[in-house]
Amino acid sequence: MNSYLLEVQKWYQENKGQLEYDLQYFEGRTKEAFASILAQFENVFTDKDREPIGEQDISKLVEQVYALYEQNKAFVRAEGRQPFVPIGGHRLPPLPYPYDALEPYIAKEIMYLHHDKHHQSYVDGLNKAEMKMEEARQTGDFDLIKHWEREAAFHGAGHYLHTIFWEIMAPDAGGEPEGELLQAIERDFGSFEQFKEHFTQAADQVEGGGWAMLVWAPRSGRMEILQAEKHQNLSQQDMIPLLVLDVWEHAYYLQYLNEKKDYVEAWWNLVNWPAVADRYNKAKTIRWKLA
Repeated sequence: MNSYLLEVQKWYQENKGQLEYDLQYFEGRTKEAFASILAQFENVFTDKDREPIGEQDISKLVEQVYALYEQNKAFVRAEGRQPFVPIGGHRLPPLPYPYDALEPYIAKEIMYLHHDKHHQSYVDGLNKAEMKMEEARQTGDFDLIKHWEREAAFHGAGHYLHTIFWEIMAPDAGGEPEGELLQAIERDFGSFEQFKEHFTQAADQVEGGGWAMLVWAPRSGRMEILQAEKHQNLSQQDMIPLLVLDVWEHAYYLQYLNEKKDYVEAWWNLVNWPAVADRYNKAKTIRWKLA
């Protein structure tokens, strides 16, 4: 067996469990094709009586695996669902606008560092934690599981909140919400002005790095304002974030220095209320079902 086939064999052996696990998340004919390819891999690398396979043929199988992953992602996106993410397979989402789109309120340099460096570090940290926990399950060595669970919580929450953060900002935005979202804010907080002041004070008074969040509470059927220290602390497990503001120093210090209040006030000019309303309209359908 030449070096390329040995390399593919090693790749298959290392990823066989994950590939078989992923199979359950494929749909329709794509699932059938994926199962067929896995069977061919199994035959190539386990059947001693098989006919020799050439490098070109095995290369086609590898290409088909990656092509089917892409087809499945396209299918679930068309269905309005989040594509399945394999263990350790999280990726940095692209910014929905250029780095300089939020100026003058957030500088281009901040957006580049915040997205490409800080957010990427959370994605990398989450992937590493997931892979280490998978390794623990495979080996039965759970001595460091407390550490990796803590890492997954920190980096996973950071990845999640940053992904929302980019989406609820936009150039030429700000102002006030409209329609049902405005009515809900007035119902739950008294007025938009009272909501804005509460949210602003919550953001300004976060101890250390953290977030201010407008959330939907399924158990009470209304919105609330929460703080999060770091990314994961002080949160309530069933809450659904609708509007989030990052008040870690890396989000503003290069431009606003230690004037967090100025940053928070400027940020209101960037709130993408239609995106927040879309999150609200989906979240409000989730309620606790009483026994």
